Amino acid sequence: MIYSKTVMDHFRNPRNVGVIENAAGVGEVGNPICGDMMTIYLDIQDDRIADIKFQTFGCGSAIAVSSMLTELAKGKTLEEAKKITNKDVAEALEGLPKNKLHCSNLGADALQMAIKDYEDRKAGKVRPELKRKESHDELHRVGDKCYCPYCDSEVSDGEKMCSACLSDLTEEH
Repeated sequence: MIYSKTVMDHFRNPRNVGVIENAAGVGEVGNPICGDMMTIYLDIQDDRIADIKFQTFGCGSAIAVSSMLTELAKGKTLEEAKKITNKDVAEALEGLPKNKLHCSNLGADALQMAIKDYEDRKAGKVRPELKRKESHDELHRVGDKCYCPYCDSEVSDGEKMCSACLSDLTEEH
């Protein structure tokens, strides 16, 4: 599998990694079971993306997509950001291997969800807090061992945070 120099640069030196506390909008996509999880955090000022951060747990392509997406969206108006597509992200990365194109969908989807979350909050719509739908006991326990649903690292019973990826683990282990 051959990656472009741009993909490798964004994988090795990702831009805008992190969390925005009290974000104006948050979009989360992916599936911890298959390994790619992406969360986008927005700070909106005057209907413009003043800051954007991401947390991604997944392959190098998913990390590169997240990084490039934040670079494409930062400083844009909400209307401009709504027009960013998975094709735009893949092109900005100078292409992705065919079996990794789904990662660009995750990025564009997470951005659109974060914008929608912001617009819903602004309109006074209260959205329920995101909670994983899968049963932790059924999907993240193998024998007597328990694993982080985000990075698959082994965690001890009762741990509330994964020491490997620093994810908040709200369910019993």
